[in-house]
Amino acid sequence: MNTVAENPPLLRAEAVSKGFPGTIALDAVDFTLVAGEVHALLGENGAGKSTLIKCLTGAYRRDSGDVLLEGQLIHPRDPLDAQGLGIGTVYQEVNLLPNLTVAENLFLGHQPRRFGFVSQGRLKSQARETLSHYGLNIDVSRNLDTYSVAVQQIVAIARAVRLSGKVLILDEPTASLDAHEVQMLFEVIRTLKRRGLGIVFISHFLDQVFDVSDRITVLRNGRLVGTERVGDLDRMKLVNMMLGRELEQETRVTGRTDAPSGGPHLTFERFGRSGRMAPFDLAVRRGEVIGMAGLLGSGRTETAEAIFGVTPHDSGDARKDGERIDLKSPRDAVAAGFGFSPEDRKTDGIIGDLSIRENIVLALQARAGWSRPIPPRRQVELADQFIRRLDIRTSDAEKPVGLLSGGNQQKVMLARWLATNPTFLVLDEPTRGIDVGAHAEIIRLIEELCAQGMSLLVISSELDELVAYSHRVIVVRDRRHVAELAGAEITTDSIVKAIASHEAEQQA
Repeated sequence: MNTVAENPPLLRAEAVSKGFPGTIALDAVDFTLVAGEVHALLGENGAGKSTLIKCLTGAYRRDSGDVLLEGQLIHPRDPLDAQGLGIGTVYQEVNLLPNLTVAENLFLGHQPRRFGFVSQGRLKSQARETLSHYGLNIDVSRNLDTYSVAVQQIVAIARAVRLSGKVLILDEPTASLDAHEVQMLFEVIRTLKRRGLGIVFISHFLDQVFDVSDRITVLRNGRLVGTERVGDLDRMKLVNMMLGRELEQETRVTGRTDAPSGGPHLTFERFGRSGRMAPFDLAVRRGEVIGMAGLLGSGRTETAEAIFGVTPHDSGDARKDGERIDLKSPRDAVAAGFGFSPEDRKTDGIIGDLSIRENIVLALQARAGWSRPIPPRRQVELADQFIRRLDIRTSDAEKPVGLLSGGNQQKVMLARWLATNPTFLVLDEPTRGIDVGAHAEIIRLIEELCAQGMSLLVISSELDELVAYSHRVIVVRDRRHVAELAGAEITTDSIVKAIASHEAEQQA
């Protein structure tokens, strides 16, 4: 019996490469999509997924390699040109006009006309007919933003299919949907698959990938790891492909056994954010390092942002030394003695045009209030103190922080929060994208802060790191805390098993 993967290629990338100054984003990557299949494209941050999609759709010009559509070599100039060739893309953030009606969005730029004017009657009737094929029976004369995100996604898909009709690329389409909405979207995807479209599905939710996909391609560090049929792939093997780890190569080191004694310094009870993070319980002692592991998009960053008030929690409460605390905003978190170094330091952390000194004192100044400026002499003293303490490599404190290396920028971020004397520090990927020397220095700093009695929550994709310095490791999957490992239970093996486990239960 002929399988989907044995159908003739619809879209093929052959040895596609793309580089940027200082990095190779894609290194001779092959990818094949056939008609009537859902092909998942997976990988962690920096794996090359977005770059490959942009090369396929003309957002980037590939440096080398070929892209063929139905056997014909194509060179799309931009996404609009790719759409005309038959390749449509729908992103997580719906790229439509919310202040226009559903019908207007569906046919924008291609409205049916009569005597040179848009025919509202035909526009609405054609919109209703189009959406009926997707199981939607809605008032197409209402503005798009009056409907749920799921309906908006389906409208965006219907528009993309109508304008392209051969290949549909769905980039994180379920990230903002609840379980019922996900199934509604999957019915649409299965309908389009039966109609013969080739669908590229990008998602961080492994259960959804196994539910809807026929094949899975994994990229890592800009290279192709492999392509497998879903029926030939279990979750453990998939996680290993994504993380680049085979269990037989596991380090024999286990987690720390010197867990601090005493009652909890901080407790979070049924703490969560609807649509972003399922309610969780977490207790943290003074001097304890809690590691957090999970694939990209699993809920690690969402946990950190809820705790720090970036996306305020809407369930549960938090206590510090037994007293209830408000965490509705970062200001509340800072007042409670929290610090937060985010994952994307360039976008959410440093301010590149400001000096090292200005970046270091920023959180302290915000806590004091802008009407009470920190004296310039005190700013210089603080900056010099942390430049020495953290060995920030710079000629002086007035150098723009954007001119520093990634590792030194990360140290400036840490200095900013250490200047506030926090009792609890959240570090999201503190060693990502930095050189080996800075990497080792930050690991030593984590251990030093722990020894001084500071509580830390450290999120990292580097499992060996988590094993080395964590007293406990929380494993997160599908935006739920699914396992907690402690002491000798903490090994790379047990963490990978918990990440890959289909059941939401602890595996040591």
